Amino acid sequence: MAQASYGQFCPVALAAEVLCTRWTVVLVRELVAGSTRFNDLRRGVPRMSPALLVKRLRDLEEAGIVRRVASRTEPGILEYHLTPAGRDLKPVVEAIGIWGQRWFEADVSLQHLDPSLLMWDMHRNLDPTTLPPRRCVIQFLYPELPAARRRWWLLIEPGVEVDLCSVDPGFDIDLYVTTDLRTMTAIWMGQTTVRQAMSDGRLVLTGDRQVASQMYAWLGLSPFATEKKLVSA
Repeated sequence: MAQASYGQFCPVALAAEVLCTRWTVVLVRELVAGSTRFNDLRRGVPRMSPALLVKRLRDLEEAGIVRRVASRTEPGILEYHLTPAGRDLKPVVEAIGIWGQRWFEADVSLQHLDPSLLMWDMHRNLDPTTLPPRRCVIQFLYPELPAARRRWWLLIEPGVEVDLCSVDPGFDIDLYVTTDLRTMTAIWMGQTTVRQAMSDGRLVLTGDRQVASQMYAWLGLSPFATEKKLVSA
């Protein structure tokens, strides 16, 4: 890799030479979470430039953490798959996330709000088994955001991966979820609940009562949401 060596034999230093460049651990987080295609990786790191993403993927490939393979389903499409060394980073990424959840104040995480990243995380952790066995379309509305980032749609169909749309997919809406981005992020991170946000008037659900009543179940939460805050302990 281009980064200068620390010049130490210590395994921590050797690993840091690979992983501690800007965006690298966050990119590995996306790969560990299951993203394999360039555009999907971009959606998981929306503030990372495409040029830097290309460079970091190349760096990870040179380090033996990622390998490029041809898609089995779409000719001409390349995918980025973790090697055994890359898969071995899963508990490392999880440990970093757990540490961050435990030792950073809730207000710190809520200073960095991003609807693209929030909705991307939500769509891949949604549990469709708690929804009716038919197509369900759920619209999220963040009234305080600019028009281009205000509306998002989750499209859930039996036997198909949950799809996230930033443009109206054209189907009837089963449930409208109206809230502010800070509240939805706090719910996702386990800092408040659907019930509490509704009670406070910060979350309004309109539409199919069954889908609305099960939001706490189908929404899922961040993988780190159950970790108890220790920063004030």
